[in-house]
Amino acid sequence: TDKGSDDILAFAFSPSGDYFAVTDDSKRLILFHTKPSWECISVRSVNRRCTSLAITTAEDKILVADKSGDVYSYSITEPQADGKLELGHLSLLLDVALSPDDRYILTADRDEKIRVSLAKAPYNIVSYCLGHKEFVSKILVIPNYPDLLLSASGDSTLRLWDYKSGEEVYCCHLSSICEPETTKTDQKYPVSRVTYCCQGGYVAILCDCIPTVYIFQLDAIAQQLVYRQQISLKHKGWDIAFEEMGDLWILQEDSEAPLQLYRPCDGQWKAMTDDKGLQKMSKYLQDNWTVFEG
Repeated sequence: TDKGSDDILAFAFSPSGDYFAVTDDSKRLILFHTKPSWECISVRSVNRRCTSLAITTAEDKILVADKSGDVYSYSITEPQADGKLELGHLSLLLDVALSPDDRYILTADRDEKIRVSLAKAPYNIVSYCLGHKEFVSKILVIPNYPDLLLSASGDSTLRLWDYKSGEEVYCCHLSSICEPETTKTDQKYPVSRVTYCCQGGYVAILCDCIPTVYIFQLDAIAQQLVYRQQISLKHKGWDIAFEEMGDLWILQEDSEAPLQLYRPCDGQWKAMTDDKGLQKMSKYLQDNWTVFEG
């Protein structure tokens, strides 16, 4: 009875890539098995429109964060089973993440808070990571340094946390890395996308309404982020993703060249224009541009 426009609100692959979950504004959670070919396993109703999804490393559950501040779990092994309420905030949730060992559920909300809960007993709050001044938009447990959490916020900062204790170990003000002549005192850098590459410990971020990708490198020993490069885009950036060996894909709002590939070379990422995979995917996006734009 509460039909939306079928717009996709959140999606996630499982760690192995065997499963893909997507939720839309018609309050549906749709689960696919991707191998050997794509197959829809289930379509389930959710209570509220969702904001973020995460799939456990064990690939047995999907965690769904919604606008009312709740997190529900949905079984993968029992794909028709109803969702189970795991935990709740008093504020809209913007992101949910899991530790690589599935022991902890991490949730970020509009009211500046990051909460760390035990996955087996989510009512047991391990810690709060407090320090952001505005909404927390993205959180990521560093896969190869699983005691560290990276967070991004509307307060224009990136922060590293020892999340089990709730201790902030590093804070980077994004305004400090911009060229002085382009920096505005009132400029905001709300991070909309974060991607991480274990090979080299590189972090790339994309900010709303800023056509630039910023690249950092994690110094795990010093527990800090070192600024490495910024990639200027001609159009608004939509999404970014690292490949395993460090290639960086950038999707932007450009019907002529929607997809760009950057490859690391001597510590800097350089645009690749002759990659056959890039050319094939760009052609596909151009042919289907009205679908993506809509």
